[in-house]
Amino acid sequence: MHKILFVDDDPTELAALQTLLRAYRRNWQMTFCQSGPEAIQQMAENKFDVVVTELKMTGMSGAELLRYVRELYPDTVRLLLCSQAEYSELFNSVGPAQQYLTKPCDPELLYDVVNRTCLLNERLAQTGLRAVVSKVDALPSLPAVYLRLVDELRREDASVDRIGDLISKDLGMTAKVLQLVNSSFFGLPVHVKDAAHAAALLGLNTLRPLVLTAGVFRQLEKSRIPAALLEKVMKHSMAVGCLAKRLAEIEGMNRDDSDNALLAGILHDIGKLVLAENIGRDYSIVTTAAEITNLPLEQAEHDQFDTSHAEVGGYLAAIWGLPQDILEAIAYHHDPSGHPGKKFSGVTAVHAANALVNEAELLESESELQRPTRDRLDHSYLARLNCTQSVDLWREIALQKRAAC
Repeated sequence: MHKILFVDDDPTELAALQTLLRAYRRNWQMTFCQSGPEAIQQMAENKFDVVVTELKMTGMSGAELLRYVRELYPDTVRLLLCSQAEYSELFNSVGPAQQYLTKPCDPELLYDVVNRTCLLNERLAQTGLRAVVSKVDALPSLPAVYLRLVDELRREDASVDRIGDLISKDLGMTAKVLQLVNSSFFGLPVHVKDAAHAAALLGLNTLRPLVLTAGVFRQLEKSRIPAALLEKVMKHSMAVGCLAKRLAEIEGMNRDDSDNALLAGILHDIGKLVLAENIGRDYSIVTTAAEITNLPLEQAEHDQFDTSHAEVGGYLAAIWGLPQDILEAIAYHHDPSGHPGKKFSGVTAVHAANALVNEAELLESESELQRPTRDRLDHSYLARLNCTQSVDLWREIALQKRAAC
């Protein structure tokens, strides 16, 4: 049974929540608190798998409580309850919560979200991942410009000019953003000359993942990672991100979720670079062995390290505090069947985009002997989601994008 701690300083709302969740008392062991300090005391005496807290509370706010939890109990899942207006403001933020839920919260949705986050946490707590992370000297950090950009996007009067000016103050960041925006993957009809121009063409939200990507890859350019590997991963990741965003759009996902699919797609292989930077020699042996034996890289990684670049990437995204949907899409991109979702999601978009981009890349270089192993789509997962009929269209779009690059 998962142990869940619920926190709300309104006794009426807390009692109502307790009543709503009574149906799950055989699945969860639940504790209810009326303040942040009371919750802290409970956590000092008991181990909880999940903390669910109201955002606005007198004294210690929900955000302050979750910062405390993140600091002292990093393995505990952190969920924040807020109003629809507050949710819209928080959606793009990097904060202490792993997931935001709007009030009034549907109990079935809460049950699903708690189970999903616990499942992902268990995946990221596996022994192999912990052993690999213990060897990591340094991880890329969230770029300062990205954090300022997120703050600007939360303003009601967020403007293209101010965001362009914010990015332009960092010349290296500007150069990298323009390199990404002007790449063939975006297929823009004009050459983008500055950050404000990019924001106007792509939209402010789409610029957000590009700023994060530019900042992270700039950090890695100064690392021990071979330049050829960095360039290969970045090119592949941009292709996957752009295709994931397109698949999300045609499958009816909203703008925010489509932009999250773009970011998850761009970051899906960041774990490869973390491994190459920190355990380069051992990781090089594994990648070489995978190529020689025609073994999927993630399988070779699991054989050697008992984890893979997907889990390492998900772990890094969790440290950054990125939204749960992005963490899941990165961590499950080779193993979507491990995700409990029942409909098309960011996990689906990134998994399909990665498989189809790999397929299109192999078409240009593979031998006849390799062709039977080209299809890396998880068809049983897609059948579970009733997405099988869409695969031909997705493949056509992937090939069109590849031909345009």
